[in-house]
Amino acid sequence: MPSTSRSYDVSPSYEAVEGQVVAGWPAAVAELPAGPLVLSVDGPAALDWASLAEGLSAAVRAAGREVRTVDVRHHHEPTAADRIAARPVPADDPFFTPLSEARVRDLFSVVPRADRLQGDGVVVVFGPGAGLCEPDVLWYADLPKRFAEAAVAHGRLPVGVNLGRPGRSGELVRLFYTDWPVLDRHRDALAARVHRWIDTQDPSAPASLDGPALRSTVEHLVRGPVRTRPYFNSTPWGGQWAANELGFTPQAGNTALGYELIAPEAGVLVGDKDGPQVEIPFQLLCVLHPKAMLGEEVHRAFGTSFPIRFDYLDTVGGGNLSLHCHPQEQYMRDVFGWPYTQHETYYVTACEPGAQILLGLTEHADPDVMRRQVQDAIAHGTPVPVEDHVQIHPATVGQLFMIPAGTPHASGAGNLVLEVSATPYLYSLRFYDWLRKDAAGASRPLPYAHGFANLDTTRRGEDVAKDLIQQPRTLRAGEGWREEVIGALPEMFYAVHRLVVAPEAAVADDTAGRFHILNVAAGQGAVIETATGSHFLAFAETITVPAAAGPYRISAVGGDEVHVVKALVVRP
Repeated sequence: MPSTSRSYDVSPSYEAVEGQVVAGWPAAVAELPAGPLVLSVDGPAALDWASLAEGLSAAVRAAGREVRTVDVRHHHEPTAADRIAARPVPADDPFFTPLSEARVRDLFSVVPRADRLQGDGVVVVFGPGAGLCEPDVLWYADLPKRFAEAAVAHGRLPVGVNLGRPGRSGELVRLFYTDWPVLDRHRDALAARVHRWIDTQDPSAPASLDGPALRSTVEHLVRGPVRTRPYFNSTPWGGQWAANELGFTPQAGNTALGYELIAPEAGVLVGDKDGPQVEIPFQLLCVLHPKAMLGEEVHRAFGTSFPIRFDYLDTVGGGNLSLHCHPQEQYMRDVFGWPYTQHETYYVTACEPGAQILLGLTEHADPDVMRRQVQDAIAHGTPVPVEDHVQIHPATVGQLFMIPAGTPHASGAGNLVLEVSATPYLYSLRFYDWLRKDAAGASRPLPYAHGFANLDTTRRGEDVAKDLIQQPRTLRAGEGWREEVIGALPEMFYAVHRLVVAPEAAVADDTAGRFHILNVAAGQGAVIETATGSHFLAFAETITVPAAAGPYRISAVGGDEVHVVKALVVRP
């Protein structure tokens, strides 16, 4: 059984199966086959491709082999950026677009081909789309998405970070809605035949794992509990709880958004704790083994999209989130192109005295008046009397607040909220941001027209507390434990449960063909035991139990009652 004495692990990792993670270009080059060959190194636009080509070429030369390089970005069509871009609805929308349905192949009119050198020479074809060049050996060089997002947001590496736009400053809208969906589809299509996976977080000594070991490791991970690498972003409203309690270092003074498990951006660390590690996208587990990871019914409904996310909203010592809602189902499909929408829940893990949750319309809220006041706030800086329109509820540790699409909501200052939500996370339709300025003195964008187009005006007054602030209902119980339903609505495809386990007690559970996500919301921790082994889960940590894990057991650790929040798909 793993150690039960540790606290929150900011870098959970797993050993490679049937292989070893190595560091540096020489170690990777040493595994290349002899003879003349074309080596393609594919990957996202945000990489420092010039440095990669230089380091790799130097290692090939040091191995006594001739090398020539081909940068496929020079073969991208001049109109490629426009060709792959998603089209916003309406066409002049500055905030959102649907996810692009383009392919990396659309960057080229003709995909370049490279002739082999004589003797033992290596032609290195590199850049986004290099894998299309029919190479002898295919490598994929990756950089987790948080690096590109931070680069654009903070002005680092601002030029060329977007796909097909060399020499142009980076834009987050392009990154979110065009680059990532296009590149993700391309990466997923290559995953089954990549010969080496390269992690370039340390460009001077990139870590890598050969393709067979990558796929063996993924196959192992989908059989038992797996935890992704967590991290926190900073925003203008962010707090200090995660910095003070979990050991995170704030990027810009606060730990606002905690990425516990947001599948499109999440990664799993593979390699020895004290040695080189590669961070592989969590999404690869869903792509390579969708039925084992998601379950057959969930896979049939959602494809390879992992449909539930867990993240933290830290406003302890911070400010209120913006008042916002999320797109209703039909709007999400018609305008943003997602097949399912962004239903959410807030679970209060910790809070300061007097902390509040804003949720639902007041009985006499007038959307027309609210719209005029929002417009006046934007034009003249006049505060909006939010309490006239939106209900304010006391935040209570252990309470779940249901937030179906279209419901106005915000976490107030002084909360650590565990957000258990549907996976779409890029469409927050903000009404009001408390006249707040960012570090540069600018107001945050307010796409209020989208917000009012999606505002659900039917659930208001007393119905909000009755429907959206539910009391726990015992689903099953045994000696020293019980499982409660703490949130379920007919319109939401997932439900949130809570397992309450007394000290030294244990509860048996079963995925029954659908993945579970678990988070220790109170107590020292728990041990999750499956047929493939066991995993200690500390307070505030989140873990996924893949569908293929089947029966498992949760044991409480420590002298206090342990609360485990559990989410699962109930209606695929």
